[in-house]
Amino acid sequence: MGGKLTKSSTDRVFSGVCGGIAEFTGISAWAIRILFLLLPSNLLIYIILAFVMPEED
Repeated sequence: MGGKLTKSSTDRVFSGVCGGIAEFTGISAWAIRILFLLLPSNLLIYIILAFVMPEED
């Protein structure tokens, strides 16, 4: 697990939320993206995280 949950600056498709979660947890970014696509409530969570999560330094 990484230290701080931030948006990824290197592994981003839209805003870097899934890449940041993947770096934090150590899970593949594509697995995180598939989870966000499969679970309908996660779309709202993704949008909120896109605005709330800080950018990586």
